[in-house]
Amino acid sequence: MAEAVKALQQTSMDGAVEEIDLYGTGDHALSVGSTDSDAEVLGLSRNASKTEIKKAYHKAALASHPDKVAEEDREAADVRFKTVGQAYEILYDEEKREVYDTHGMSAFESGSNGIPGGVNVNDLFQQFFGMGGGMPPGFGGGRPKQPRKGANVDKPLKVTLEQLYRGKTTKFRSKKNVICTLCKGKGAKESAKSKSCGQCHGQGKFAVVLKLLAGADVQLSGFKQTFRNVGHGLLAQEDVVCSKCDGQGSSFKDSDKCKKCKGAKTNEEGKLLEIYIRPGSKDKDTIVFTEEADQSPDQTPGDIVFHLEQMEHAIFTRTDEHLTARIEITLAEALCGFSRVVIQHLDGRGIHLNQPRGRVTKPDQIFKIVGEGMPIKQQEAKGNLYLVVDIKFPDYDESMMSALGKILPHPEKPINADTVDEVDFEEIDDMEEELTTDEGHGWVDADEDEDDEAGGHAQCAQQ
Repeated sequence: MAEAVKALQQTSMDGAVEEIDLYGTGDHALSVGSTDSDAEVLGLSRNASKTEIKKAYHKAALASHPDKVAEEDREAADVRFKTVGQAYEILYDEEKREVYDTHGMSAFESGSNGIPGGVNVNDLFQQFFGMGGGMPPGFGGGRPKQPRKGANVDKPLKVTLEQLYRGKTTKFRSKKNVICTLCKGKGAKESAKSKSCGQCHGQGKFAVVLKLLAGADVQLSGFKQTFRNVGHGLLAQEDVVCSKCDGQGSSFKDSDKCKKCKGAKTNEEGKLLEIYIRPGSKDKDTIVFTEEADQSPDQTPGDIVFHLEQMEHAIFTRTDEHLTARIEITLAEALCGFSRVVIQHLDGRGIHLNQPRGRVTKPDQIFKIVGEGMPIKQQEAKGNLYLVVDIKFPDYDESMMSALGKILPHPEKPINADTVDEVDFEEIDDMEEELTTDEGHGWVDADEDEDDEAGGHAQCAQQ
């Protein structure tokens, strides 16, 4: 484990952050083991360039070709020829070369999972980088694969309660990238050939593992991504896309690029989307336009997803499919009954209530009206409407009080008591809140009160 860590990180003497050199500066020859031995195959130093590897491969392949040897030596030559090809395949590919230098040929054996000695690569990189699912990006070989489907585009859509009640159709003008119609997404002329990117060597990405002494995130020159510090001085890479070719691994000459998209493979295009909000839709409901997001070659477009955000209403409060509102009636209506429109509904209809004479309405009394709540989406049914009563008391004058005194019932027989105290009082709005406060409640110990006034605590007298 310690050797694997050493192979994956390096810090300079002055503490500066550097790209890790997985090859070192020694003169140990690179070798690829065959089924029989670990003999040298290409005879290269550990710091051999790709040009040197390619030249050595051509030389060794020519010398090992079965057609170039005697009949009795062909079987051995065939093994040698295949081994040379395997050496070239691994050493010429920078990522495979890194894995080989670190773990040897066991990294390429079936079932080894890339680490010799039975160590699971998932466990190793989980410990080093906080990652699951195998090696970090850049150690799997080849260009980064694009997902089969592009990313979705999420958009908020503010709606009123009236719109959710009645339903609504609205329009949204979308701008997105579409495959270029001239080059069909190639980015260049039909006959043009792309050139491998010199910066990432056709990989479209970089395999970079760094170490930090400080615990800050790092932005490196030439990279679009910020590297994330995962603790203990290790820094894990995160989708390090080549900035020169934008992760494509290749590019075209400017003269060969498509005249319409300028090599981008896509063009921006506007489209008018018609959004239908169903009656009864709720806050946080989604409306999905399938595959209407940006297009990209060799990839299914993502979706545009609208997220409904219900705005606060001045009168009605919604709870699932039910509605609640407060209505105001006069004191005369509360005592004598009423028959009138008490509220205007979300669709503009007036809601008429008939409270017959002789039935007194009390403050905060609730009227339940079945079937006048919110529509239930894709159903004929609706929730309920609950109306909470507020009673408006009139401003009194002397003549009104005299008139009411004659009309309203008088107090019953007075209470007789030997002693009568006339006391002051306060008006409170909430009895529950009043009882939970300390103000004006609770007992105070007389001795404790005296101790506080004396500026200290009571103590026993010493005999």
